[in-house]
Amino acid sequence: MTRQNYIFTSESVSEGHPDKVCDRISDAVLDAFLSEEPEARVACETLATTNRVVVAGEVKMSTEARVLAMKDRVDTIVRDCIKDIGYEQDGFDWRNVEVTNLLHGQSEHIAQGVDAADGKEEGAGDQGIMFGYAVNETPELMPAPILYAHAILRRLAEVRKSGAEPHLGPDAKSQLSLRYEDGKPVGVSQVVLSTQHLDAAMTSDDVRVVVAPYIEEILPDGWLTKETVWHVNPTGAFVIGGPDGDAGLTGRKIIVDTYGGAAPHGGGAFSGKDPTKVDRSAAYAARYLAKNVVAAGLAERCTLQLSYAIGVARPLSIYADTHGTGKVHEAAIEKAVGALMDLTPRGIRTHLGLNRPIYQRTAAYGHFGRSPDVEGGFSWEKTDLAEALKNAV
Repeated sequence: MTRQNYIFTSESVSEGHPDKVCDRISDAVLDAFLSEEPEARVACETLATTNRVVVAGEVKMSTEARVLAMKDRVDTIVRDCIKDIGYEQDGFDWRNVEVTNLLHGQSEHIAQGVDAADGKEEGAGDQGIMFGYAVNETPELMPAPILYAHAILRRLAEVRKSGAEPHLGPDAKSQLSLRYEDGKPVGVSQVVLSTQHLDAAMTSDDVRVVVAPYIEEILPDGWLTKETVWHVNPTGAFVIGGPDGDAGLTGRKIIVDTYGGAAPHGGGAFSGKDPTKVDRSAAYAARYLAKNVVAAGLAERCTLQLSYAIGVARPLSIYADTHGTGKVHEAAIEKAVGALMDLTPRGIRTHLGLNRPIYQRTAAYGHFGRSPDVEGGFSWEKTDLAEALKNAV
């Protein structure tokens, strides 16, 4: 029997968090390559520390000349990302940060497993397991703790960048502990918010005065009560932030990027990877299918797992778990999703339109629970398969 009354916690980090700076740069490099060549292969990793950014990884395009031309753009891409995030401080400034570009060609041994040739289907870019998840506790069919933890930081970034709250800095973290009754979120037991501030004289109480109205604005009415415990900048001053305060790396916030710990994770990061890498594209497909299962009313909650082998096109397995909430047997769901969507790497990219420069916008505030946009971003959040799923089971 699934527990119905409990407290569950998820955290988020802002776009100025050191790891998210790196995710942003890696995805911006990816978008630049895909803008020039939709079939480009990119696996871009970024390291950021005090006034230094290192970009490394493997890339492949139709000609070496195109690769060289793109590599020449990396310095500008890095600085544009840092500027947009808002870093103009001692220790990390877009104008004078040192950028080292170590991108190089993709390994031929990896490429031979992925490329289609001699009647062979294009294979997966790596082995691995990918999970998708959906639950009907929010309109976005996302777990509420991570959804609202993201929303708080997104709102604080908006007022920081607009000039409404000029004392806030780019680096921030949020954490929400939500109280569940009868399996649904009903209130907040603990709020944690740590944010960089540019005025060194500000105390934790001063920071709370600034941020509390925005947190109250984001959370549903009645969720914050006199019993809610607040922890705002609990260690005190937070002036030194971003990569100057702590080194950042691409791919270190995989739980923040997904479901906040409410669902399993296969272990693969997303940012900087083109969609031949099933770490990314199959995780998007799994979310798309799980969300459509819930949107179709086939379950209140659904976890879906896909597995792949490098160089092999078809998924090795499809597994569904509706956690005791299903209206049909999980085996029927597994059969239906495999029949309704081509789950080869090429099939996923075609169905979701993934060979486009749509990834930089995913680098902060979650890859899931966002609204599909007109440029094709977050296509995996559509529920256009729901009716077909209902008819198929």
